[in-house]
Parts: sequence; C-alpha cells; structure tokens
Amino acid sequence: MTSGSVPRSRRTDDGILSIFPAFRSELVERRARPKAELPKRGATTRSGPRRRQVVPIRVLLSTSVLVVTLAASACQPGTSPESVRFEGETMGTTYLVQVSDGLSESERIAISRAVQETLDDLNRKLSTYMAESEVSRFNRAPAATPVRLSLEAFEVFGEAARISELSGGAFDVTVAPLVRLWGFGAGASQDQRAPSADAVAASRRLVGFAHVSLDDDPPSVTKDLDGLECDLSGIAKGYAVDRVAELLSQRGWQNFMVEIGGEVRTSGKNASDSAWRIGIEKPIPGTRELQRTITLSGLSLATSGDYRNFYEEDGKLYSHLIDPRVGRPVSHTLASVSVVDHTCMRADALASGLLVLGPEAGYELAVQEDLAVLFLIRTDEGGIEERATPSFDDLFGDGSRMEP
Repeated sequence: MTSGSVPRSRRTDDGILSIFPAFRSELVERRARPKAELPKRGATTRSGPRRRQVVPIRVLLSTSVLVVTLAASACQPGTSPESVRFEGETMGTTYLVQVSDGLSESERIAISRAVQETLDDLNRKLSTYMAESEVSRFNRAPAATPVRLSLEAFEVFGEAARISELSGGAFDVTVAPLVRLWGFGAGASQDQRAPSADAVAASRRLVGFAHVSLDDDPPSVTKDLDGLECDLSGIAKGYAVDRVAELLSQRGWQNFMVEIGGEVRTSGKNASDSAWRIGIEKPIPGTRELQRTITLSGLSLATSGDYRNFYEEDGKLYSHLIDPRVGRPVSHTLASVSVVDHTCMRADALASGLLVLGPEAGYELAVQEDLAVLFLIRTDEGGIEERATPSFDDLFGDGSRMEP
C-alpha cells in the first residue's frame, strides 16, 4: 500500500487541424517496446453515452496543438499515398488518427472500430461525466472503502500520483471539488461566478493526493477523507492517445499520428515521407494562429493553456486551471506550456502541473528534471514571450520557430 505518492478539433481547407512499479505482467508487456530517444542536454539533433452531450461547448474549443498535414501534395500524381484518417468524438472533445501505411478497406474498417471501442472503453472507466465510471464510483465511495480499478485506471492514478509528488501538488487530480466550485467540469453550475472565500476554504479541505492510497494487489484506490473526489481530465486524454498508439503499433502499423483534444503522439513518417509537423498555437483567445511548428517522430506533445476555457466576472478573467494549493484559478503571466515526452500521458500531466506552477517555478522544475518544454508568457506590452528549456532547444532549436 502506498499513500499519496508513487515511485515513478477543428480543421480548415488548408490542411491544418485546428507508476506504480508492480503492474500486472500484461500491462508491462504492453509497454515493452523501443522508444525514441530524447537527447541529453547539450546534444544535437537533426532532424453512458447521453451524459457526454452535456459537456460545455467551451471544452470542445480547448485544443492548443495543431497537426499540420500536407494533404494537398499527397493527392498529386507520383507522390506518396494520402494518409488514412479516422475521426470521431471522445472525452468531451474530438479525436483524429492518421495512418500513412497503406491500408486495405477491411483494415480501415477494423482499425476504425478498434479505435472507437478503445476510446469508449476508456471513457467508461475514466470519465467524471459517466455515473458508473470507475472514477465516479471512487468519488461516491465513503472513506476507507477500497474501489477496484481496471489496469488502465490504475495506471492513470499511479502516474497522477507521481506527477503530483514531482510538482509539489501543483498537479493534483483531487482538485475536483474546487474545479466544480469555480464553475467548471462535471456537476458545475451553468451560472458561472466566483465563489466566496468561505466556500473556497471549505472545498480546499477536501483536496490533497496525500489522502489517496493505491494498492496493486488487487488494483484498487482508497481515500481517507469523505467528500474527496478526483477529476482525471488533466491526464486522461494523454493516456487515451497512448492507448490508441499502442493499438496501432501492436497491429503492425509504424507510420501514424494520434490526436485527442490537442494531445498528440507520433510514430514514423507522414504521407509525404517526412516527420509529422505539429503546430503550437499562439495563446490568444479567439484566434487560431501558430506560434511555432515542430517536427515529431516517435514522441508525444501535450499543451496546457489558460486562454480557451474561462469566464469573465466584473472585468476579471477566471481560468479553468485551478491551483490546488491555494484553491483559486491561476492568475500569473504564463499562458501556455507545451511538453514533449515519450508518453502523451506524462506530457499531458506535466503540462498542466507546470502551467499551474507559473513562469518561474515551472521553468525551474522543467530544467531541474531535464524536460523538453516550451513556455509562452504574456508580456506587459501585450505580446507573447517564448522561453524554452535546454532540452527543448536540443530537440528543435530555432528551426522550429514560425517565420513572422
């Protein structure tokens, strides 16, 4: 038994798409395959279905990573065949899967079904919008009552615990009561308004991953505080991306890109026989402009930003990103954090935690942990300043910057 911690869309016509160590053997085998190398610092690199409908539309507009495809050239004679695309909805947002390997019609149908079935299964386990999901059952359970978890949910809880410890509580999935109090997430009032200080203090007493224990035999989660709830939205999409990528890899496909709500994982090359080009948005509300493009192959990218999901009251903006340590939405100048990592689940959680930490503490932790991260910070003049970690520059350097 371990308490509180664990040892380790939109598209346009131009083609832009706007640990727990004691895992069961089948889980370990699923992850046991070669990974792309992140260069060390200083190295050089070349190259219940009805419930889902109540998700507020603002969540569907939260994508801050864009996949830049070369669909036009793929349609010309003598060029590579066009990627096969699979699209749909999941987890309150949209997904896109592109496979550049040649697929027969039967293979297309089989993959489309398998992808949707995988995502539906994860949604049934991880969604707070589904009353009978595993996380919803945990949220309703009284203190000191173990709740059995699937291997998938157990892995997500385990990584959430590890990132919570790493970030000093800036990333904390038990933030659910505060998220709801501020008018976001499942169960929130549609009449969004800032709560009273007393209400914030009361909800803060229900937050803290130190009140959560994980047991791997059998996989289960227990809380020691009645009223504590978890919201996995800051990590679940990244995990779902990983699972779909693993599904494609297990079926023998080597060239693909998986995107869910802006979280991306890549493998091999696109239809133009090049690494996948991924765009990072400018963190400006109401726009769809690119800040940078980067090329990825065999790595994941996740971005967290405060500029899509927010409301205004008395001239002040309140973001959906709640700092669990103080019980309030973030209010610093850090607008967006993009993390590159081997797994999308880890990148997803890290992006959320680093954004909550802010431009200074977030950058310091990213450098300390040798993470590849791009920070986009608002300036006093109304512009956006880039601050990349050394590991990010080692991967992409100035070549990833968009031309003005």
